[in-house]
Amino acid sequence: MSKYLYSADVSDGVRRKIRIFVILVVLCFIMLWTRVWFLQILKGEGFKHQSENNRIRMVTLPAYRGKIVDRNGETLVSIRPSFNLYITPEDTRDIERTLSFLSSRVSIDRGKLMNEIERAAPFQNVLVKRDLPWSQIAFVEENNRLLPGIHLKVEPLRDYVHRDLAAHVLGYLGEVSKSGLAGDHDNVYQLGDLIGKKGMELLFEDQLRGQKGYKEVEVDVAGRELETLRQLPPQSGNNLTLTLDIRLQQLAETLMTGTEDEPKRGSVVLLKVSTGEVLAMVSKPSFDPNRFASGISKSDWRGLALNQSHPLQNRSIDGQYPPGSTFKVVTALAGLEEKVITPETKIFCPGSFRLGRGYYRCWKRGGHGHVDLHSALVQSCDVYFYTVGHRLGVDTLAKYARNMGLGSLTGIFLTGEKPGLVPTSQWKIKARKEPWQAGETISVSIGQGFNLVTPIQQARLIATVANGGLVLRPYLIRKVTDNEGRTLKENLPQILYNMDADKKYLELIRKGLLGVVNEPRGTGRRARLKNVQVAGKTGTAQVVRMKAFESEDEKEETPYEFKDHAWFVAFAPYYQPEVAVAVIVEHGGHGGATAAPIAKELIAEYFKHYPLPTVENKVALKAN
Repeated sequence: MSKYLYSADVSDGVRRKIRIFVILVVLCFIMLWTRVWFLQILKGEGFKHQSENNRIRMVTLPAYRGKIVDRNGETLVSIRPSFNLYITPEDTRDIERTLSFLSSRVSIDRGKLMNEIERAAPFQNVLVKRDLPWSQIAFVEENNRLLPGIHLKVEPLRDYVHRDLAAHVLGYLGEVSKSGLAGDHDNVYQLGDLIGKKGMELLFEDQLRGQKGYKEVEVDVAGRELETLRQLPPQSGNNLTLTLDIRLQQLAETLMTGTEDEPKRGSVVLLKVSTGEVLAMVSKPSFDPNRFASGISKSDWRGLALNQSHPLQNRSIDGQYPPGSTFKVVTALAGLEEKVITPETKIFCPGSFRLGRGYYRCWKRGGHGHVDLHSALVQSCDVYFYTVGHRLGVDTLAKYARNMGLGSLTGIFLTGEKPGLVPTSQWKIKARKEPWQAGETISVSIGQGFNLVTPIQQARLIATVANGGLVLRPYLIRKVTDNEGRTLKENLPQILYNMDADKKYLELIRKGLLGVVNEPRGTGRRARLKNVQVAGKTGTAQVVRMKAFESEDEKEETPYEFKDHAWFVAFAPYYQPEVAVAVIVEHGGHGGATAAPIAKELIAEYFKHYPLPTVENKVALKAN
């Protein structure tokens, strides 16, 4: 019986063990089934998406940015192929090790790159460096197995064909900022994309950028593309046709370059008198936008931003200078319109003008003697215009200056334009908390004192005198076209208003300006051309106030930064004017010596490409 009891005891123990084993097996199956349910049912879609991303990826294809051409179709801005380096963090086994090996031959900003990797979406390509040279391309290709997740893409890169030519008009590109990405509700931009930052590139960003394309590709475990499954090609951006003429722009840039020892600073603006089209716009010193397109380094950016010559500044629209004697055109018209002078009124110039106990010198130390309006304009007699300005008063001068387009924005379609300054008695009380002084009117009457103008304002002013009083809006865009050449938008001349000045007074001033260039005593004789009658006005704008009587020797010893600015404004031809030009050379001294020859060369170049009518037509025009 004990034998049977022993057997029963064993069976009970086995049964308990079997029971426990069965329970464990069942629990394991329940756990496995639960895990399978979690992976397949609950998380199935997510893991399927990740799996597909590991094998099949959607790759963005960059759009071809639209071209920018001049008025004759010559290319100013285009695109060229660029080898850009990217990293896909998920395909990189050891990012730190990979980047260390890569940086042995390719200079990269590790800190910036790691920040962008942290911000990037899963499996997103992050730009490492744009526009690699051939030596670095060869290094990446030769070591592609040692650089998992690192790959090259051939993409379009902005190409400013003539480097710094018209850089301030064309603008430049830069990487889209964090704020730009945050405000991009249509998801047009991605991390590392280039976007217009200045000039036409900024203002016409929506037109130029085009639309990205996409392709679906199969990749291997290292992220290398194996096969393209399907593709949606990108759409190129629209093209811009500017009013600029590259031939005139190139000459103006060359004339304003100066030498290595004495580089010029300043601006040139050339306008069509009858339309307001900008044929040339130069600001010197300049910069090469290609440095931004390929990704400007921090040191290069600091070099440009901190440069004391301010190469990024567009002096044509935001450089504010005293107009100097070019303002005498305003004073002359105001004096005639207000009847404080007639064309025959003669004023004696002994070399200085006395007001109370103060003396205001004329540029000609010995004086000009008795001068009327014509000879005062031709010889730029300061005392004559001191007298006229004193009779008019500052507020009357300001009224005519504003009517001629000074002291306000011209409306040209560029960012950063400044309005200049036309002072009044009320302005001084508000801005300086001081009453206006009579002596300050004397300075204002010849374009000194508080007066400030921009080169684009000066060009428009002389164009307004030339065309009979029509104040036009200057413009740079002729038309926007698509890739098939269809015109989407076209700009036409826009008359802002008519000055309503007496035509005979404007003609008297124009004759005086003709004498400035073509008469023996004219201060602008160096702008004279044989076959084209040029009319203009010189100006010498003081940077600091000089002594009442300063010798020429003392002027020569003046430090560069204290030398006068040189102005010259002109239009041509005298009969039926076609072009107007404003030139300023910072610290260039006398306008007739420095600025006038630049205008002469530019006007001559214009008529080389746009010849005057035949002799018979010119005679008829003159008769009219």
